Amino acid sequence: MAHHVTLIPGDGSGPEVIAAAKKVVEATGVDIQWEEAHAGAAMIEKYGTPLPDETIASIRKTGVALKGPVATPVGTGFRSVNVAMRKTFDLYANVRPAKTYPGVITKFENIDLVIVRENTEDLYAGIERMVDEDTAESIKLFTRKGCERIIRYAFEYAVREGRKKVTAVHKANIMKCTDGMFLDIAREIAKEYPQIQFNDSIVDAMCMRLVMHPEDYDVLVCPNLYGDIVSDLCAGLVGGLGLTPSANIGVDGAIFEPIHGSAPDIAGQHKINPTAAILSASLMLAHLGEGKAAASIEKAVEKVIDEGKVLTVDMGGTASTEEFAEAVISAL
Repeated sequence: MAHHVTLIPGDGSGPEVIAAAKKVVEATGVDIQWEEAHAGAAMIEKYGTPLPDETIASIRKTGVALKGPVATPVGTGFRSVNVAMRKTFDLYANVRPAKTYPGVITKFENIDLVIVRENTEDLYAGIERMVDEDTAESIKLFTRKGCERIIRYAFEYAVREGRKKVTAVHKANIMKCTDGMFLDIAREIAKEYPQIQFNDSIVDAMCMRLVMHPEDYDVLVCPNLYGDIVSDLCAGLVGGLGLTPSANIGVDGAIFEPIHGSAPDIAGQHKINPTAAILSASLMLAHLGEGKAAASIEKAVEKVIDEGKVLTVDMGGTASTEEFAEAVISAL
């Protein structure tokens, strides 16, 4: 039975990594019917928006998308396409694995963390205004529903994936209403999962502990802002953003994408690392019930990196984006 998937190449170097990931997925033999759609800065001139209605309609139809990175202006311009997609499809759970691979030189070995980040609330809800010309205000929004469903998702994920521990990340010592509610709910839900070890950590202490003893942690469940920061920190522990995939899971669909940016400075040079996009495609296949194919991709990526013969520039090699993808296909 064919799976229907929306394919969004993205901006900058996005089309290069997504083309590589698509080729790897097709090499597994899983029947995917791709429906290409577009999003990003390049769409503004044609559609007047970085997120055309046609793209939203395609994702609504397929329920699943594999997406490349898109540019987000800093300080001015349109709001994030990623944030808009998460709100449109209520993609409340952002799942970001961070895992060390033999062959990648890092400060640590045997890291295998998963960050489960709330994806629709917190400061990213975009509730902000200028109070006067010298004062800006941004509202930190937490709801009980939002807290409960992301925390429960983290515990269910831990059970499903054979994980042992869930850590709730917060700043409840200062933000006693918002983060205090998040922590209280985490403690209550933890009682329903006695087989999973539970603890909590203030976010600043969490960052310190992660760079000292990352092996002490398994699944981290975080509000939106902390999850964004902590997941990039964890990416740094395992070799960088080029190696880290993500899944955005929600009520009305799922979107899979590398967490790195669009890298416009190297667009068209065919040297961007496609590992994160390929591993995002692996997460997508697992979501579609194609667990064997998903596992085969991850094992192939691990083999290629471990052998060290075909690596992109950021990993210390000279291979192009396409050459790395071909090596993964050969290793499948």
